[in-house]
Amino acid sequence: MRPNTSILPLLLTLSLVTQNAAATSQHFREAPQFYNSPDCPSLYHHINQNNNDAPDSQNPKICSENAVHVAMTLDAAYLRGSLAAILSVLQHSSCPENVYFHFVAASAPAAHAFRLNLTVSKSFPYLNFRVYNFEDAAVAGLISTSIRAALDCPLNYARNYLADLLPQCVKKVVYLDSDLVLVDDIAKLAATPLGGLVLAAPEYCNANFTSYFTPTFWSNPSLSLTFEGRNACYFNTGVMVIDLRRWRDGDFTTKIVEWMELQKRMRIYELGSLPPFLLVFAGNIAPVDHRWNQHGLGGDNFRGLCRDLHPGPVSLLHWSGKGKPWARLDASRHCPLDALWAPYDLLHTPYALES
Repeated sequence: MRPNTSILPLLLTLSLVTQNAAATSQHFREAPQFYNSPDCPSLYHHINQNNNDAPDSQNPKICSENAVHVAMTLDAAYLRGSLAAILSVLQHSSCPENVYFHFVAASAPAAHAFRLNLTVSKSFPYLNFRVYNFEDAAVAGLISTSIRAALDCPLNYARNYLADLLPQCVKKVVYLDSDLVLVDDIAKLAATPLGGLVLAAPEYCNANFTSYFTPTFWSNPSLSLTFEGRNACYFNTGVMVIDLRRWRDGDFTTKIVEWMELQKRMRIYELGSLPPFLLVFAGNIAPVDHRWNQHGLGGDNFRGLCRDLHPGPVSLLHWSGKGKPWARLDASRHCPLDALWAPYDLLHTPYALES
């Protein structure tokens, strides 16, 4: 008997409503305030203005060329992780008052978005941030089911639209997932030279790149030539430095959407929002040291088993995969590396970290 697919969107909506209600009822502590070092430049100098997007009269700092811009999505299910990530960024920044956060949240329901905004404001009263509404309808008809339901959330695709959502005066942004913490100064990552390219991220050329696409893709004479002439390697889209000006000039949102439209007609990949980025950018990105994305700490997409760090230095720990540190800590089934996330947890939840 075939499942009634007409009720699947309703079930997903009900699940999200339940998660939102539970998460936004949690109580988070106020984070300490962090201050700039004496040699940090002022955000009120070098305000970038152009005819298309004058600075916000209420907050001109958003257009400062001295700001380090960070974009993240914000939703109830990952709110605890988002707050921990924000705290880690501020705590390890030499100029924390110069960090400007751009949060993208689902526009509906309006009350939910308001509560998320309020929660961030209460935990970080001095934070420079703005919340942008993201309409699920923009991608609802483009999303194909993937190997894990959490990957099918429309907000996972908001990174495709950052160039449209953020003010035109924001030239470059660091995109971060919500399941990570930094242990280094984010200004170093933001200063990554892009060398005329649109995007920078750590590449992992030892990964089996062909596995990210289906046999249908590779057996198609035209599609299989997509990466011809490109040294295409896997990269994780949870940590990226993006030149928004070049993205806009090249209309890369349209390029990504075109691949998503093709996916609806013929299944060419299985893994959510990642493959379209690989199709457009793999082999054409600026390099970033692997220390800036020690990813995979959440295990695989099925079991979420414990994993060790990759060899080498660490500037950012990323719990990509099924297992999230806050869930494992709450269940008293944490992995050893989850103890590195726990100090950034702002939720009022006592738990013992036992070996």
